[in-house]
Amino acid sequence: MQNQSSPQSSWLRSYYFVRALFSIGWIIAAVLSATVSGSQSAVASVLLVIYPAWDAVANLVDARSNGGLKANPAQTFNVAVSTITTFAVIIAVLNSTYAVLAVFGIWAIFSGLLQLSAAVRRWRVYGAQWVMILSGAQSTLAGGFMIGKSFATTPPSILDIAPYAGFGAFYFLLSAVWMTVAAYRKAAVQG
Repeated sequence: MQNQSSPQSSWLRSYYFVRALFSIGWIIAAVLSATVSGSQSAVASVLLVIYPAWDAVANLVDARSNGGLKANPAQTFNVAVSTITTFAVIIAVLNSTYAVLAVFGIWAIFSGLLQLSAAVRRWRVYGAQWVMILSGAQSTLAGGFMIGKSFATTPPSILDIAPYAGFGAFYFLLSAVWMTVAAYRKAAVQG
């Protein structure tokens, strides 16, 4: 297991904090968009496209910072899935909110399974990845819920995706805090 205060572990904590902050910012923008402009506004459409695009970029940066794309097959596949999802959301936004929610549901299932895989692999190196494992499992379940809701009679909105982003923010923040506390404890014991 890698030292909790190693540069790579420190990078991972920072990465988790950035992912949490982005998700929190996205949720705030989504709520404001739905409140001010309505759930089917141009701003909501842009936010819906940005979310998977950001995930693709974040996974690409993460994979490259942790040994490259070949060394991180789950993240590499997640980059591809999130990129495809970005284009699928663009098409879905032009079609209907039901289609958007279905696309997000399928993406949540795939990205959840891939996050589970990456977290299990990282557990061996960094330890304490149980939060990311829980997040991956929750994402998979949320995806099924979103797909089910995409067949409902009530038109979905960006606010139906905001809780998914909220849970993601929570799990990334919890992982970052957990790793930070572990690093401080280890430093206190060694120092």
